[in-house]
Amino acid sequence: MLQRLLAEPPFRLVTREIIRRTSRSTATRALWDASERPPYLLGLVHAAAQARQQGVPQICAVEFGVAGGLGLRILEREAASVRRDTGVDISVVGFDAGVGLPAATTGDYRDHPDYWQPGDFPMDVAKLRASLSPGTELVLGDIRETLPRWIVQSQPAPVGFVSFDLDYYSSTIAALEIFSHPAKRMLHRVPCYFDDIVAFVAHRDAGELLAIRTFNAQHVGAITIDRWHGIRQGRPFDHPYLEQMFVAHDLDAISSTVLTRGARELALDH
Repeated sequence: MLQRLLAEPPFRLVTREIIRRTSRSTATRALWDASERPPYLLGLVHAAAQARQQGVPQICAVEFGVAGGLGLRILEREAASVRRDTGVDISVVGFDAGVGLPAATTGDYRDHPDYWQPGDFPMDVAKLRASLSPGTELVLGDIRETLPRWIVQSQPAPVGFVSFDLDYYSSTIAALEIFSHPAKRMLHRVPCYFDDIVAFVAHRDAGELLAIRTFNAQHVGAITIDRWHGIRQGRPFDHPYLEQMFVAHDLDAISSTVLTRGARELALDH
């Protein structure tokens, strides 16, 4: 606690606590990191703003890697708050193996076998399901099988925010299909949080960072995932999680929107 007081001007810490306790504005709380999971609230607030800009009434917030379920419960609570503030309906879904971390599949350094072990982060499925809101969906099984099936059969709305916490490169690259599947639906720009890119063992040739690089190389000109540029501007606190925030840009959809607008303006000129 002393270190935090020395590192941050006390008035800002006091202000954040007051906002956390009294403010009902999700935009204000997101600005001041007044949330149990600041990256979740920040992503949801910007997703809702993007949805309103596009005229999309409902979006979906996704957590890959649920484990004990704390993050998913926070996600559903913050989604309800953002829904109340913006009028954008937000459905929540969590994906997990359901049996703890599965065995690594790459057989080499890319899945960080020196850091992650099969069975890490176990889940009490019955207990977790009982604690979730009725509208929150929990999808269990191998992500390579469950995600494509969900996209085709169950996805309720365009994806607006995604948290990636699957640890492995192999699991993360499979989860990124949420942005590339032929039947995918997403906002033009989707805020993303990558949990496992700031550890001492993290590097660009393994884990989530490699998954992002691989995905971008495979989808040049169609989809790109880039760091959330300018995210630190105007924020009272410069927290480490800001480095973990990215944006998935649907370049095809953005191009189509520009072309459509241009065609409409050309028609009006004539």
